[in-house]
Amino acid sequence: MIVPDNETNKTESILSNEDLQRLLRLLSEIVYGSVTLIIQNGKVVQIEKNEKVRLK
Repeated sequence: MIVPDNETNKTESILSNEDLQRLLRLLSEIVYGSVTLIIQNGKVVQIEKNEKVRLK
């Protein structure tokens, strides 16, 4: 994922391809729950997964 840097007109990756694949895998695995991205200085530094288990 690329985000423009307005000061220098350069682009900087905020999430590596490996981490993007990890995020997509987490999203595809969850039936009920959430995925939270923690961002510092414009970069993703942590991915949190909270999954709910529904009991019948």
